[in-house]
Amino acid sequence: MIWTREKRYQPYSAYSEADKETLAEQVSSSVYKPAFHIHPTSGLLNDPNGFSYFNGQWHIFYQAFPFGPVHGLKSWVHCVSDDLVHWHNLGIALNPGNQYDSHGAYSGSAQVINDKLFLMYTGNVRDKNWQRRSYQLGAWMDENNQITKVNQPLITAPDYVTEHFRDPQLLKVNDEYFALIGSQDKQNLRGEFSLYKTQDLKNWEDMGYIKHNLGDMGYMVECPNLVYVDDKPVLIFCPQGLPQNILPTDNIYPNVYTVGSNLDFKTGTWYSDTSTLMQLDAGFDVYASQAVNAPDGQAYLISWVGLPEINYPSDKENWAHCLSLVKRLKVVDNKLYQIPVTAMSTLAVAEQTLPQNQQVLVTDTKQQYELKLDLDSNQTGNLLLASDGTSDNGLQLQFDTNNEGYLIVDRSNVGEKFATKYGETRKVNVNPHKKLSLDIFVDHSICEIFINGGEQVMTLRFFAPQTQTMIAFSEQNTLKYSGSYILLSDM
Repeated sequence: MIWTREKRYQPYSAYSEADKETLAEQVSSSVYKPAFHIHPTSGLLNDPNGFSYFNGQWHIFYQAFPFGPVHGLKSWVHCVSDDLVHWHNLGIALNPGNQYDSHGAYSGSAQVINDKLFLMYTGNVRDKNWQRRSYQLGAWMDENNQITKVNQPLITAPDYVTEHFRDPQLLKVNDEYFALIGSQDKQNLRGEFSLYKTQDLKNWEDMGYIKHNLGDMGYMVECPNLVYVDDKPVLIFCPQGLPQNILPTDNIYPNVYTVGSNLDFKTGTWYSDTSTLMQLDAGFDVYASQAVNAPDGQAYLISWVGLPEINYPSDKENWAHCLSLVKRLKVVDNKLYQIPVTAMSTLAVAEQTLPQNQQVLVTDTKQQYELKLDLDSNQTGNLLLASDGTSDNGLQLQFDTNNEGYLIVDRSNVGEKFATKYGETRKVNVNPHKKLSLDIFVDHSICEIFINGGEQVMTLRFFAPQTQTMIAFSEQNTLKYSGSYILLSDM
């Protein structure tokens, strides 16, 4: 199909029930469909939104275009969970269509207020000349998951920003509410964090841009997200056009974080002992991450596993992307650790200890598993996932726990190629002469690698033939290691 502008933005009513059934069947029959990651029932999934705990359940919404693997008229799809692992898809919850979101319900957040969940999101509107106007909008969700939109915008874009003004995070601080919004300054076309304040969710005070020491944020800041981890404020966001001297990156757009000491909401000032930005994920495909503080203070994070402006092999099946596993966050020495939530163990079906002194560790993985592997210090090797039994085909994890200390993920020989313009390898440094601990989740077309207890994470999509089911080392050797293979069920 040629996705013209008219097709992308025609009303959902233009699609018949037969159209919807055909699209859903393409996803359900796809060999690439994840088993224990949130994925679209049809069409495109992108940013996670409204991550929250409300009415005794976890809630996550994702931005969706249900009719193809493209960005078009966006809605929010609603998923709920009791444990952050088993998610139930409730379908479309927030529809576009009024005068303030006529061309899409874009990204946003959620906040529990009294006995309801308040959703704050960006409404996208285009005029007859296709000029965009953004509105920050509100909606209330009751305990029956019924949503009622607020009939007037909460915030309209100020004159000093361009049309790029979106992705509000609603925060409660004492008896006041604040909105953190990604924006582009009209005068210099640079990315900024806008801050607004209100007491009643109706009358909003523009506090201008947040003052910070982070340097040049590129031409746009998307998905700004403040979360408190071990009592430290962590600012997570997606700077577009970030200069390489600020943070070298191979991805088209990075997802970054910085650990501060305080965000002063009275003055709109970010305080930090360092201006250092860190990659949130050192892999290929993480973007638009959203974190939330639970009622007990713990911090959790989920990400879109997909990148803007990249074509993925599942596009030809009319669906695209998934969400990451939920990770619990902690801060150690001003570094953000990401750890799979404990309830992931409830997906385990069978576990086997890895054999010793063998090239092939597991013959038939079923392509949905967890691999726990501890590699001893002072050795080098090449671990193959999704392998056909040769060194020519598989996802390669090249490691050095000897003098250099690194882990390289290479997806150049693991099925269908895509996004090669941005490179086919990613590398992280690890401590030399020390054990390397890996906790790896593979789910048909997504791989999440947790390194040394979550100190670093590498997430990627790959699209290998499902007949490539071996876990092996690239050659017979005397590597020293220990670990286990755990077959996982569907979520």
